[in-house]
Formats: sequence, C-alpha cells, structure tokens
Amino acid sequence: MRIAFVLASSLLLTSAAAAQSVTSAFEGFSGRSNEPVNVEADNLEVREKDQAAIFSGNVQVVQGDSTLRSKQLTIFYYGDQNKPAAPAADKSRPTQGATSGPAGTPAAPQGRDIRRLEAEGNVVVTSKDQRATGQRGVFDMPSNTVTLTGGVVVSQGENVIRGDRLHVDLTTQRSRIESAGGGGGRVQGVFKPGNREGGR
Repeated sequence: MRIAFVLASSLLLTSAAAAQSVTSAFEGFSGRSNEPVNVEADNLEVREKDQAAIFSGNVQVVQGDSTLRSKQLTIFYYGDQNKPAAPAADKSRPTQGATSGPAGTPAAPQGRDIRRLEAEGNVVVTSKDQRATGQRGVFDMPSNTVTLTGGVVVSQGENVIRGDRLHVDLTTQRSRIESAGGGGGRVQGVFKPGNREGGR
C-alpha cells in the first residue's frame, strides 16, 4: 500500500526556446506557487528533531503542472523557533503541510512551511512536453532556486541539452547548465529548427 500526502512551486530562436523550457519544467515547484504539494511514496520517516520528513520508494511529487519522481525525497521544514516572519495570513493560499497517513503509519508534519526539498536517485522532473533528469535535485524555497546534478539531460521534443549541473532561478526565469570540467566534458545541445512554410 502506498502512502499519499498533500503538502500545504531560425536556429537561434529554437535554441532560445529550448533554453526557456529548462525553466518551464520547474515552474510548478516555485516557492511562490499557491498550489499544494502532493507527495506519494512507499515509506515515510519523520525526524522531528531534524525537522525533516523522508519519503522513499517510488516517490512522486506533483505541484501545479510539474511532476517530480525519484527514489528518495527529504523535505526540510521550518520549526516553530526558526520559522521566518510571515505577512498576515492569506486565506486564498493553501498552507504547506500534510494530512495524516493511513492508520498505523507516521504522519508528515502539518501546517509547516517547507524550506527545502532534496531528491535523490534517478530524479525526473516533467511539465507537459518538457523533461529534466539527473541524480540529485535540491529545491530551495527561500531563494526560489533549483539545482540538478549528475548527468543532467533537459529536453523538449527533439531539442536536448546535456551537462553536469543545472541551476535554475525561478524568480528571474534564468537557467545555467555547466560541465564538471577537468575531464574533457562539455555542455552539449541538439536543437531542431521548426519546419518553414513552402520548404524554405
């Protein structure tokens, strides 16, 4: 039985559009999103002392139009003492928290704001026709950024970009793909221009 939780994110033009898809794939996980975070996994371990909840086994996270899959996901949340000051409550915005699990299973903390998500093992992020893969992903809510590392591949249709590290700033909508360097590795991209009318 799986455990479900709801937690309250010309060729030049073609390559530019492909680069934009890098950001678009992660837009649903923006720290400024009003959408709830829905998590499914086989197991959950709550470490209240560390203010963390660890989901493992076929993890799937959905927020807005974005979906994240990985082997393990650790959610770090703010405790009562280190929670940042917040403006007056907005009743139209859902609280980032979690409902209790089935009887006999641990429940993720409720009413806690998420400060960071750490996904590990075959990380796959998708949104519509956009897809980004790697081995480890860190979603930092205060800075509204995402860092994906480990054989990163970003694709939209036939357009593909490969590198070792991807950094996405969801506030400025800017993304950067880097190579590890030193081993001859380089960032690689394949961009297929769209068909022109009349074969021109």
